Amino acid sequence: MHTIPGHHHISMLTKNAQSNNQFYQHVLGLRRVKKTVNQDDPSMYHLFYGDLTGSAGTELSFFEMPRAGSTVRGTNAITGIGLLVPSYESLVFWKKRFESLAVQHGELTSYAGRDALHFEDSEGLRMILLNNNGEAVPGNWSAWEDSVVESQHRILGMGTVEMTVRNLESLASTLTDLFGYVEASRSGTEAVYQSVAGQSFGEIAVKEEEGPSEKPGKGSIHHLAIRVRNEDELRYWDEVVKNRGFRSTGIVDRFYFHSLYFRESNGILFEIATDGPGFTADSTVEELGKALDLPPFLEDRRTEIEAKLVPLD
Repeated sequence: MHTIPGHHHISMLTKNAQSNNQFYQHVLGLRRVKKTVNQDDPSMYHLFYGDLTGSAGTELSFFEMPRAGSTVRGTNAITGIGLLVPSYESLVFWKKRFESLAVQHGELTSYAGRDALHFEDSEGLRMILLNNNGEAVPGNWSAWEDSVVESQHRILGMGTVEMTVRNLESLASTLTDLFGYVEASRSGTEAVYQSVAGQSFGEIAVKEEEGPSEKPGKGSIHHLAIRVRNEDELRYWDEVVKNRGFRSTGIVDRFYFHSLYFRESNGILFEIATDGPGFTADSTVEELGKALDLPPFLEDRRTEIEAKLVPLD
């Protein structure tokens, strides 16, 4: 039986790679595990942050688009990213850290049944720190010991991802009937779905909301990638998605993983991505994220590509 073991990564838009790099490494304490380019448009950086090796389920990914305008918030969009931290004390730590570093944030509250702290990066990307409360995390996650954040409060990986749509039922049907997510809770026009029952590392919170669709810009979320273990499973899901009536891109070789993309009926873009080969396919663990890595099919264009990029520390 094929199942979805959790989130794989989530991809956003940034206007400035330098400030993005500063925030996610030096404020959030994540490791930059890959400095590469958008394979569909190599003129822009594609940066990945995560744990020691950028394990599936820990990856935050950013495309740099220097001409990006501001996001006009609306519905039919991915509207929030949950990040798991070890404890309630960790939320207190992060609230104080955000205050000292002038990061926009809210008060300690709750979200999707967990203690929570809402915050935004400098481009308005909406994120939520969530208390993991000592619960188990995927076995493939591995802490980065050189983080600027002390070990007992470090971000563990991705938790609940929020989606806001006009039609909750159609997204709910895609998640439950197509992918086997379970409905963990529902209250009025909001519901929570889990790919692994009782676990937040594969959780999606859905809100139904009328109004105009979001217009993407800096700080908007481009797509959510969900995990599969290998290419055999990916081929299975490609057929399932097509049989459901969605238009699949077919399987794409991203070198670090294989994936496919499709939009559900509200317009939310999903990627389905394999766990491997991973970011160590062309780098040692120690050297991850330092040099500009290019997949083999772009290597012969390195000089051209590097000439168009602003150097990034």
